[in-house]
Amino acid sequence: MTGSFPISIISGGQTGADQAALDAAIFLRIPHGGWICSGRKTEAGPLPDRYLLKELESPRYRDRTEKNILAADGTLIVSFGPPSGGTALTEALSVRHDRPFLRLDLDVITETQAAAALLSWLQEHKIRILNVAGPRASNEPRIHEAVYSILTNLAWEELRP
Repeated sequence: MTGSFPISIISGGQTGADQAALDAAIFLRIPHGGWICSGRKTEAGPLPDRYLLKELESPRYRDRTEKNILAADGTLIVSFGPPSGGTALTEALSVRHDRPFLRLDLDVITETQAAAALLSWLQEHKIRILNVAGPRASNEPRIHEAVYSILTNLAWEELRP
């Protein structure tokens, strides 16, 4: 599916959930971006240039996470089980800044159910810039495929005005 989307996807560029969201956006031709730490830092080395993220002066993941939460209309948090580490920080910062977020635990719901819940949440909150977060690949090897699948199988046409 291609075309003019009423939404854009941002993330912090880390391996795992972040890059899955960016990969899905590129595949779907959805505008994408976000903020990344100085040096385009990820656990696998510098983020490739095909991802159109803006580099912060700060090397701190926390700063990047907060900037993306504030730049978005809402944040999608995907995990297998309860969030931990940077994923838990994303949720805490969303709460602190009173920003909408949706946490999807794929140990509890299927990817199909997750896509349906996401679509409903996007419509309810009128999300136009979606920040996507979740564990990095080294902490959850299944996350890239799961986030990519949820986003590429979403009924995007239902978000059109």
